[in-house]
Amino acid sequence: MTHQACLLLGSNIEPESNIPRAVELLRERLTILKASSTWESASADCCYPDYLNLALWVVTPLDASQLKEEVLRPLEGRMGRVRTDDKNASRTIDFDIILFDDQCLDPGLWQRVHIALPVSELFPGYLSETGETLREAAKRLAEATPIHARTDIAIQLKQSG
Repeated sequence: MTHQACLLLGSNIEPESNIPRAVELLRERLTILKASSTWESASADCCYPDYLNLALWVVTPLDASQLKEEVLRPLEGRMGRVRTDDKNASRTIDFDIILFDDQCLDPGLWQRVHIALPVSELFPGYLSETGETLREAAKRLAEATPIHARTDIAIQLKQSG
C-alpha cells in the first residue's frame, strides 16, 4: 500500500544550499511527484534570519509516524538540525508532514502563509472545514503577511525513464 503526503521543508541556516540538499536526500528515500516554488518569509521571531520554505508532494509505503521517525527526523539530524526549547530557533532544515492521504495534519495550513502558499501550489483546491479552498486561504494570508517567491532556487525533479 502506498500513501501520499505533502511535506513542508524549511530552513534559515544556509537555506539556499540546505533546501536543495534536503530534496536530494529525500529523493533517496521517497518518490517525489511535484515540488512547489521556494518562498521566503520572515521568521516568526524577529531575531532570526528569514526562512525559505518549499512543499513536496511525495509517495511512500510508510505510514505518517513511520515517515516522521524513519525518514524525516533522521535526515534532519544528518543535516545538522538541533532541536531546542525555542520552537522558532534557526535551523538547517525542518520537515513537517502537512497533508497525509488527504488528511490535514497541521492546522497551521489555514493560518500561516509560509505553509499555505507553497502547499496551495500543489493542492489549490484542498478544502477547509468552512469550504475555503487552499488557494483562497493562501491569497488571504499573503495579503496580510509579506512573502515572496525565490525564483533563483528552483527544484528540478528528474524524470524517470
